[in-house]
Amino acid sequence: MRVALISDLHGNLVALEAVLADAARAGVDRVVCLGDVATLGPRPREVLARLDALGCACVVGNHDAFMLDAALIRTYTETPIVVDAVDWCRAQLSADELAQIGTFVPGLTVELGGGATLGCYHGTPRSHMEELLPTASAAELDRVLEARPATVLAGGHTHLQMLRTHRGSVVVNPGSVGMPFREAPAGAPPTILPHAEYAIVDASDGAVEVRLKRLPLAKAALRAQAASCEFPLRDWLVAQYA
Repeated sequence: MRVALISDLHGNLVALEAVLADAARAGVDRVVCLGDVATLGPRPREVLARLDALGCACVVGNHDAFMLDAALIRTYTETPIVVDAVDWCRAQLSADELAQIGTFVPGLTVELGGGATLGCYHGTPRSHMEELLPTASAAELDRVLEARPATVLAGGHTHLQMLRTHRGSVVVNPGSVGMPFREAPAGAPPTILPHAEYAIVDASDGAVEVRLKRLPLAKAALRAQAASCEFPLRDWLVAQYA
């Protein structure tokens, strides 16, 4: 079993297509999306359509939940440009596209064979708004993972790749397909890197390997995608890819 883990696509079709092409070349059997699919980027509808055509399972992220509950974003942030970007995205989506997001699941367990399992969530197993940073202590991991039994535990949300072990499990964050961060923002606007991130989980007879992948993207293509659409983060994203 070879599983591609993708997360935090954020309406970036250029990055998603690059990741899916790379995953196909790697011979993955299954793609699992860990959430935050449509918002903040210029191509929310196209990204949703691509996932629908792919037929991959999707875990609900906080930004996916914002699409279904307009008031929820303001419990997460009141930063005007972010709120405007979320509201803009919701206004672009059809009833069918919102219904697609409504099928996303809170969590997912994938049987990898040989007794190995993959446990998937967005932020942590208990909340899609809770962060699990690469700098988290063992005590913090105990608290947020709630002793969830799985060979591999996988979540996104932070836009920061991570691969570590804890209490016998491998804990992985595949990073962000659409908006990889240079570092944790800590209250400041993040710096977006011009590549796409994902992870591959290989399992055979109970043996498991997890690989983090990073794909360079053409800045010109990312700029053109951002500039081609009137949306609240347009100018900021174009400047990120200068």
